[in-house]
Amino acid sequence: MEQFMPFFYAALWFAVGLILIFSMSRENKIFLFAGLFFLLLGGWWLADALLPAVDLFSGGWGVALKCLTGGALLVLVWAFVKEYRKKSGEAGAKDKEE
Repeated sequence: MEQFMPFFYAALWFAVGLILIFSMSRENKIFLFAGLFFLLLGGWWLADALLPAVDLFSGGWGVALKCLTGGALLVLVWAFVKEYRKKSGEAGAKDKEE
């Protein structure tokens, strides 16, 4: 059963990515970026499962994944803060009108 877990994780990341791209991206375009990032994670897990001789989560490959993840996190946090400020600004303006 343990030998199937990397494939399960890859399928999970692919499913989350596809849901974000096809369902959520209509709501906000940042979900398209997030979905593409999850597809990248799915590919990374699948490649790690198919290439056991190459450990893609350590060494230079691990550092590359951590850098990509950090960059994606920064972009997503920036988009969240921007959207939050926009929504709270609209709510403040609505309160002033009332």
